[in-house]
Amino acid sequence: MIEAQELHSDFHFPQEADTPLSSDTDLEDPEGRNAKLGKPKAPKQGKKAAGEKGKGLGGKGTGPNRVNGHHQENGMENLSLFEVVKLGKSAMQSVVDDWIEAYKNERDTALLELINFFIQCSGCKGAVSSEMFRHMQNSEIIRKMTEEFDEDSGDYPLTMAGPQWKKFKSNFCEFIGVLVRQCQYSTIYDEYMMDTIISLLTGLSDSQVRAFRHTSTLAAMKLMTALVNVALNLSINMDNTQRQYEAERNKTIGKRSVERVELLFQKRKELHENQDEIENMMNAIFKGVFIHRYRDAIAEIRAICIEEIGVWMKMYSDAFLNDSYLKYVGWTMHDKQGEVRLKCLTALQGLYYNRELNSRLELFTSRFKDRIVSMTLDKEYDVAVQAVKLLTLVLQSGDECLTSEDCESVYHLVYSAHRPLAVAAGDFLYKKLFSQRSADEDAMPRRGRQCRNANLIKTTVFFFLESELHEHGAYLVDSLWDCASELLKDWESFISLLLDEPFPGEEELTDRQETALIEIMLCAVRQSCECHPPVGRGSGKRVLTAKEKKTQLDDRTRITEMFAVALPLLLAKYSVDATKLTNLLQLPQYFDLEIFTTGRLEKHLEALLRQVREVVEKHTETDVLEACSKTYYALSNEDYTIFNRVDIARSQLLDEQIDKFNRLLEEFLQEGEETDEDDAYQVLSTLKRITAFHNAHDLSRWDLFTNLYRLLNTGLQNGDMPQQIVIHALQCTHFSILWQLAKVSKGTAKQGDMVNLRKQMRAFCLMCQRYLATVNTAVKEQAFTLLCDVLLVFSHQIVSSGREALEPLVFSPDSSLQAELLSFVQDHVFVYQDEENNTDDQRYDEVWKIEALHKRRNLLAGYCKLIIYNVVEMSTGADIFKQYMRYYNDYGDIIKETMSRTRQIDKIQCAKTLILSLQQVND
Repeated sequence: MIEAQELHSDFHFPQEADTPLSSDTDLEDPEGRNAKLGKPKAPKQGKKAAGEKGKGLGGKGTGPNRVNGHHQENGMENLSLFEVVKLGKSAMQSVVDDWIEAYKNERDTALLELINFFIQCSGCKGAVSSEMFRHMQNSEIIRKMTEEFDEDSGDYPLTMAGPQWKKFKSNFCEFIGVLVRQCQYSTIYDEYMMDTIISLLTGLSDSQVRAFRHTSTLAAMKLMTALVNVALNLSINMDNTQRQYEAERNKTIGKRSVERVELLFQKRKELHENQDEIENMMNAIFKGVFIHRYRDAIAEIRAICIEEIGVWMKMYSDAFLNDSYLKYVGWTMHDKQGEVRLKCLTALQGLYYNRELNSRLELFTSRFKDRIVSMTLDKEYDVAVQAVKLLTLVLQSGDECLTSEDCESVYHLVYSAHRPLAVAAGDFLYKKLFSQRSADEDAMPRRGRQCRNANLIKTTVFFFLESELHEHGAYLVDSLWDCASELLKDWESFISLLLDEPFPGEEELTDRQETALIEIMLCAVRQSCECHPPVGRGSGKRVLTAKEKKTQLDDRTRITEMFAVALPLLLAKYSVDATKLTNLLQLPQYFDLEIFTTGRLEKHLEALLRQVREVVEKHTETDVLEACSKTYYALSNEDYTIFNRVDIARSQLLDEQIDKFNRLLEEFLQEGEETDEDDAYQVLSTLKRITAFHNAHDLSRWDLFTNLYRLLNTGLQNGDMPQQIVIHALQCTHFSILWQLAKVSKGTAKQGDMVNLRKQMRAFCLMCQRYLATVNTAVKEQAFTLLCDVLLVFSHQIVSSGREALEPLVFSPDSSLQAELLSFVQDHVFVYQDEENNTDDQRYDEVWKIEALHKRRNLLAGYCKLIIYNVVEMSTGADIFKQYMRYYNDYGDIIKETMSRTRQIDKIQCAKTLILSLQQVND
């Protein structure tokens, strides 16, 4: 059980908190633990107690299983209240009306039936007899029921699985609420029914039996909620009656009605007496149940208490929304169980949502704000999400409530991998940074919605740059998408900020800001067209609704119409900036190509192709060239009429580049040892362009393999070939082989192409193997990576799925090649971080270490795939497995997965490999 000092150590409220609602109320034995269940008090004067002249427990038609009226008509006679509520087939009001009728006729019998209802709802098989009800004390009856309780299973109605039992809880709560509502005008004031029920529930809530404690606490809290509703209605009636009474008294003597004044006076007095009684009942429940159970050992019970006190404060704020009750929610926010902390936050959300209540929450906010802020980092994501949502409501109640440090604690959560948390943080960010800027629009040089959106987009850019997470623009956009999608889809404002000159008085965007703006714009375009979160956030693609599909198509059309015109201008403006070009060139991937024809945008297509060609001829950065290649690929769709234009432009570009490469290569190879650096640069630049395009386009008709092989062979013979030329030549040769394999697999190759492919593939493998023995590390890593890929592609797996015709292409590495591959892994993967690369810039050094580790992990993964797919001997895995403990932090996951896969393939061989690895470790 949670200790009181743990909960109460944070905040001390005034002492009068222990006497809620009415400090001068003094209930005699409020917990009812020594009262008899069936012992009535004397009825109040002026009121007739229901069932005052009952016929006794043995009267006609009595018994705990008797249900009258409606239920007999529905064929549910002889069912107990528990069975009726469990079935839930009848309207709850008719069930309650039947019970009230029975109570008026035989109150002891009806109460006995209600008592047994609560006992049965707890899962107890026993029943309270009329003799027990009449003569035994509360504690004695509960002790007797405890003895008859079967706790072996541990299940009881509130915790049992199945659709019927899931609905039982709502039916149970509804029954209690309807019972009080139907009795609120007379029966609950007879000082018998409610005293008996409260006494029973108070006693059960103190039981050692979890089922009794859980069920009775839920019943007591729902009973309290129902009474709070009655008290609220009484308060409203009293206010109305008081106004009528004062209005009548203030009339002149001639117009005043003495009888009406007396009638209103008596009505006010009666309402006041009723309110006192209701307050006494609520105090008995609060002191007898809530005070003890809100810190119960069982989290579900604590959660029930906190959930209901939140309802009371929201429903009847005049009586409950004060520090005497708020403190319990504040203390419980430190609960060890997430579900209880979650109930605290949802309860507070209901209060902060109503801005009229904010003034009463100022003290609570100042005392518990830090705790709420810390809960945004809760280990339970659901709790963290609700904490952020609560802070958003606190933020709306007044800017002064949260400091800049508090807000910054939430801001960084927009980059969280958990999407609901990121979206909640995005909503907080939007309301904090953006919603307040509209008030300053009148002072801005430009007017209207576009002006406002442009400035909000700039605010997004400033935030993105200040967060210094420049590779996570997609996550920021996704976080803001639900609350600011209209802003992020204002393509006109994006384009205007990039192309238009700023108005007088406005500051021009810096180079950094323009780069960030283009990245955010690209991420917004991607989000509009793909309609799913970025990688790592969410479970991937989902099925779109018809409305979402229509929105997606409309957005795609709008994007194409806007950027088909603007993109050539943007490419021309930023023609020398590689980073901006890389992002801008990705936009055509999201175009609806049909719009170029239907929208008569052919001239803009020509301008786009012309600009892309100029970019290819001007730049040698790999990212830019690959982006250009993808742009041509995206536009080269044979299903659209623009294909011919794009294909002609692409062919002309490639013809020029390949002719240039062949010419430069001849001169380069003839120069031999007298190679000029400018010539080498020209060869490398052209080779980079061809390699980037060969990745996405089939260049087989230009027969690049021959010249590339000559280049690589010359590099081995002379040993002085620039490493970048070798790396790109190896990569381009690899692409050439894969494109030929694709043609052979589809059956579109010519006769003899398979034989030619087999020769080229084996020659390439031998070339890579020879390059493994060179000195240059970067070249060896490239050769190893490509060799692993080729061996995997051309392994025995190639003939699966009905591709037996490719049998001649299967290639298995011999023992010498396997030994060289394994030796490379041992020498280049299982090494400690190279300390010689340390620099004075610690941040740069950390980045370098991360990149180096990532590269080594890829090398190890490439070799482990060969083991998993039986390309190399499984026994070679012994040299990998033996490093498991030593390099656990770096490669533990990869090695463990490899062990698991090999065990699935061949348990015996895997066991032998593990034994061999253990022997090597011991040696």
